[in-house]
Amino acid sequence: MILTVFGATGQVGKRVVQSALNKGYQVRAFGRNVEYLFDKETANHQLEVIKGYVFDEAEVSDAVTGADAVISVLGGSVDGTDKTRSLGIKNIITQMQKAGVKRIVALGGMGVLNDESGHFIIEAETYPEQYKAVGLEHLHAYQYLQQSPLEWTFVCSPDILDQDHTGRYVTNADYPPSPNHFQVAAGDIADFMVNEVTADHYLRHRVGISRG
Repeated sequence: MILTVFGATGQVGKRVVQSALNKGYQVRAFGRNVEYLFDKETANHQLEVIKGYVFDEAEVSDAVTGADAVISVLGGSVDGTDKTRSLGIKNIITQMQKAGVKRIVALGGMGVLNDESGHFIIEAETYPEQYKAVGLEHLHAYQYLQQSPLEWTFVCSPDILDQDHTGRYVTNADYPPSPNHFQVAAGDIADFMVNEVTADHYLRHRVGISRG
């Protein structure tokens, strides 16, 4: 398995890389400052460190060509001015289609899940105003995936705790899980995403996740 990871230096991304390496995968860790996280001491023959810019078509194309699957855990600012989450995923989708790579598991936010009425949670009047800008970025990323022919899974997380894998988490398709504690460990998101690449339990679905 050759797995390309975008956003590899974030709190989820670095755990995705380690989880995939633990499974014996060949990992391509892509990021603008990735060389600072994965230096010669931590690198091994399974890990390829790729310094690149997610908006650069050629660099993203090189990163995905020949891969079996992609995991995107792109981050950025939360004020709406940073389009990394939406336009970054758009470029990844385009380059994956050109390269013939079909499977992608991507990370978004809980606002993209459905509420009890079947509408996006972000559309509710009670949705916190300070999270709307980044929530709309996640929504646009989801819409790009939904409109693509890729075999996608979109993980919609609540608040992310900078913690390693606990194994105590719950998931649900398209709606928040039950129980929903509105937070989850970064390591548990990473564990789920890496497993979902091959498990395919949520093909072409959003996934709600919470600590159990």
